[in-house]
Amino acid sequence: MGEIRFLLNGAAPGRLAGKVLKGLEFGVLGNRMGGGMNLAVGEFILGFGDGDPEARLGADDLGRSVDSKRLRNRLSPSGGRRPIGVLIPCLSVMSFTRATTIGLLILVTMLSAPRPLPAAAVPVRFVEGTTHGFLVLRTVEGVLIASGDLLQVGRAAGVESRMLFHFKDGSLFDETVVFTQQRVFTMQSYRLVQRGPAFAEDTEISLERNGKYRVKTKARKDGKEEVLDGTIELPPDVYSGMVLTVAKNLPKGAGETVHIVAFTPTPRLIQLELTPKGEHKVLIGELAKTAIHYVFKPRLGVWLKLFATLLGSVPGDYHAWIITDEVPAFARFEGPLSPTGPVWRIELASPRWPD
Repeated sequence: MGEIRFLLNGAAPGRLAGKVLKGLEFGVLGNRMGGGMNLAVGEFILGFGDGDPEARLGADDLGRSVDSKRLRNRLSPSGGRRPIGVLIPCLSVMSFTRATTIGLLILVTMLSAPRPLPAAAVPVRFVEGTTHGFLVLRTVEGVLIASGDLLQVGRAAGVESRMLFHFKDGSLFDETVVFTQQRVFTMQSYRLVQRGPAFAEDTEISLERNGKYRVKTKARKDGKEEVLDGTIELPPDVYSGMVLTVAKNLPKGAGETVHIVAFTPTPRLIQLELTPKGEHKVLIGELAKTAIHYVFKPRLGVWLKLFATLLGSVPGDYHAWIITDEVPAFARFEGPLSPTGPVWRIELASPRWPD
């Protein structure tokens, strides 16, 4: 059949997208577009070969309607009828708009973009050990909303690190990650419990190294419970619950790209860029120290970013400050504790004696 190109029946992309597609040797026809998922790809995705007349069509022919019966009945070289497409359910139909052009440009970008390099685990520079740290959680305005602990201890399965916050309103945040550190860091398991009015819904999450997950949610309004379980393929550099540990092990001035799993509640594998953005002076008592400011930026795929934008829930950047002495130390974190939550600030706390 020769080289396969794509025909989008049910999506009129406009002249700009048509020219781009034509330049990439894609053929395009159609004058209508479906809503929802079809915002980006239209009602049908059809394939045709070099010898078909549609291969010569481009921006000048975008106003033509598609004769789907003629396409469906065209004979293949083997004599049978050619399978021509995959139906994507259409929720609604709208006349073509600028959104259509954007959707097709996104499709072209996805089809022509290079594949990402294989993920690699982050090397261990500083071995983690037994730790008990005291934490506070504040709003970005500085209002105290929760107090907590960072508990870390070595076990047979690896290092168990647990971050726990008790909120003033009775809410609970309890995150536990188990990881190994033989030459590289490897997440073995992840657990998260979020409960109470500080969160949009009560959530219990578990994720294993083999990709098995279970998500249980309980709606705040009606108490309805839902359970989602399954398997997701995990690369070696998945670091849910331990991104700060990874940041402490980066060479000074170096950045890294790793993965985390965001539960929405369906698990989504997200690339996370860890980038140093400068140095800041901090005070420990009266002693001045230098902290590196890291920006953790989620890199959403084309489709995920598109739908997150449509839903108004594109995640923002996270920020962390790591003190860079001979042995690195955590100083501050700013970011949401849930995918759609507000930005909060985690800081170290020192024991104090009541008056």
